[in-house]
Amino acid sequence: MDIKILTVGGTIDKIYFDETSKYQIGESIADEILKESNVEIKYEVESILKKDSLDLTEKDRKKIINTILEDSHDKIIVTHGTDTMIKTAQLLSQKAHNKVIVFTGSMQPARFKSSDAVFNIGSAVTAVQILPKGVFIAMNGKIFDPNNSKKNVKKKRFEIINE
Repeated sequence: MDIKILTVGGTIDKIYFDETSKYQIGESIADEILKESNVEIKYEVESILKKDSLDLTEKDRKKIINTILEDSHDKIIVTHGTDTMIKTAQLLSQKAHNKVIVFTGSMQPARFKSSDAVFNIGSAVTAVQILPKGVFIAMNGKIFDPNNSKKNVKKKRFEIINE
C-alpha cells in the first residue's frame, strides 16, 4: 500500500526568524518526521505549494484539488495550514469519492519542540490506512468530517460543530 503525502505549506512547515517574527514556508518536514519515527510504510512526498493557508487563492485550491484528483494513489495525506484547511477539505469532499484523503497540519511549526506536528502526522498516517473512502481531517487526536467541524482559535484545536 503506497501513501502519497502532498504538502501545501502552513504552520507545520514554517520557519520563523526571531527578531521580527517574520517567517517563510520551508521544505516539508513530513519525510523527516516519518523517517525519525521508523515508519515502514511505503510513501512518497510531493510539494504542491508553500503557502500560509490564509494566503491561498481559489486558483491555489483548484491546483490542490486537481492534483489530488489526478493522482493515481487512493490513499493521500495533505499537510495544510489549519486556518483554511476545512474550506479546502470541504471543496474536495464534493468531488473525491474514490480515495481516502486525510488533511492534517499543526498549531505550532514542526521545528518547535512543543509542536503537535509529529502527533498529527502520525494520526493521519494511521487514519488514511483504516478509514473508508472520503475526505477527513486528523487533528488533536480526533478524526473530523470537514463538513461538521470548526477550528477553535482560542483553544487551539479543532472541534465538531454541535457536539
